[in-house]
Amino acid sequence: MAKTSSVNKNELRKATVKKYAARRKELKAIIKNPATSAEDRSAAQLKLMKQPRDANPIRVTLRCAVTGRPRGNLRKFGLSRIQFREKALAGELTGVVKASW
Repeated sequence: MAKTSSVNKNELRKATVKKYAARRKELKAIIKNPATSAEDRSAAQLKLMKQPRDANPIRVTLRCAVTGRPRGNLRKFGLSRIQFREKALAGELTGVVKASW
């Protein structure tokens, strides 16, 4: 089980990303547009840099929904590899069958 503080910090990051998403998108569009003047581009870059570090979606960690484990997660199920195996063998995941050949 992951530390509760780590899981909570990740949830706060998700909220920050959601809060700043629209403004980040606007600034990124200004920066990427080739028709933008150099002054406007540099101003947009400065505004983007002044945003909180946690506003960047890269900083959000994919965590297991059950344990909060940050590594070895399967996106489709939202579980770590360990929880996935336990639930699959117990028959708690629909459509998942142990391979045999």
